[in-house]
Amino acid sequence: MRVAVIGAGPAGLAAARQVSSFGFELDVFEMKPELGGTWVYTDEVGTDRYGYPVYSAMYKGLRTNLPKEIMGYPDFPIAEEKRSYLTQAEVLEFINLYAEKFHLKDHIKFNTMVMDVRPADSKWKLTYEDKPTGKSFTEYYDSVMICNGHYNDPLIPTIPGQENFTGVIDHSRNYRDPEKFRGQRVLIMGAGSSGLDLTLQTSSVAAHVALSHRKSELNIKFPPNVELRPNVQRIVNFNTVEFVDGSCSCFDAIIFCTGYKYSFPFLHESCGITIDDNLVQPLYKHMIHIERPTMCILGIPYDVCRFQLYDLQARYYCKYLEGSMSLPSAEEMRRDTQQDLEKRRADGYTNPQLHMMGPYQESYYNGLAQEADTTSIPPVLIKIRDISVQRRSNDLMNFREDQYRILDDNNFVVSN
Repeated sequence: MRVAVIGAGPAGLAAARQVSSFGFELDVFEMKPELGGTWVYTDEVGTDRYGYPVYSAMYKGLRTNLPKEIMGYPDFPIAEEKRSYLTQAEVLEFINLYAEKFHLKDHIKFNTMVMDVRPADSKWKLTYEDKPTGKSFTEYYDSVMICNGHYNDPLIPTIPGQENFTGVIDHSRNYRDPEKFRGQRVLIMGAGSSGLDLTLQTSSVAAHVALSHRKSELNIKFPPNVELRPNVQRIVNFNTVEFVDGSCSCFDAIIFCTGYKYSFPFLHESCGITIDDNLVQPLYKHMIHIERPTMCILGIPYDVCRFQLYDLQARYYCKYLEGSMSLPSAEEMRRDTQQDLEKRRADGYTNPQLHMMGPYQESYYNGLAQEADTTSIPPVLIKIRDISVQRRSNDLMNFREDQYRILDDNNFVVSN
């Protein structure tokens, strides 16, 4: 069994760790010169020194918005220390320690850009380029595990009158530090994790920051130079923005914190993977290609305990590759997937939200573990994730001072 893993971030390394532990032949393709995926910081935006796209959303001063207690792998937790919320550099150091522990770097082809993946009879034909030389190579694999992350293709809205704005308009993917906004009036669009974080960062140097959002309520305390505004209606002229309530304000810069689209630009159309309104199909259990189950995509679900999820998905999939676990027929997988999507829609979720786990976490984790006869994710981690998300909403400016301590698989304590 020869397996290709695309990406050497947290998901790709979890895949590599499991693939190698099952004794399969393994190649990991990583476009950066180092491992770590989204946790690697670079000043580069747009294209890198070799002319290839830069897929990095990391910015200076980032601290995790989830506590470290739920960010480790099952067989390699993050070392105990007083602080629960780590810096980008600390998380990257942990990821490197994980790779060293399981000797994963030996399998990684760095500075390689996967250009094309397509079926070739019972195998997968993978074409990649060595970035420094531009030379192209082709390899054949029995299985492909796609672990290229969520931060490749930014979701950028179009605002009526946008062409009239003479200030800076950019997406959070290209944000690196707040200094360029010193003394300016900044509009942040989107109140997700990056929107809240960038609001805090830019407000430390900007004259004024407005956070535009569509949530019915956002009861969060911000610094005094931050105001909440509703959705943007249009751009009136070179610096004036009109909101849906009819009010107007002037800005020097607009930052879209509007998220990302799932994107797999290297997949040839013959692979049969489609993305419709950010719903990736046809995937069994949000990961396995139903028509061609020798391909899987790790990390599609969100609102999860990410590193733990990557490991569980990888264990599940490797059990299938090994042959110790069988998958249902394609017809049964399609039916199971359709029932899952219909339940989510009945619960009020739209297409872009259908890969969201949130309240479905425990049943999803336990379902994978039961089918693969492996260990699930402990309930305590789900509890910590959920309460930490709530704490962020209740106390954005101070939630990172919380310290969590796990007592057992079901209980934890938190202190300030």
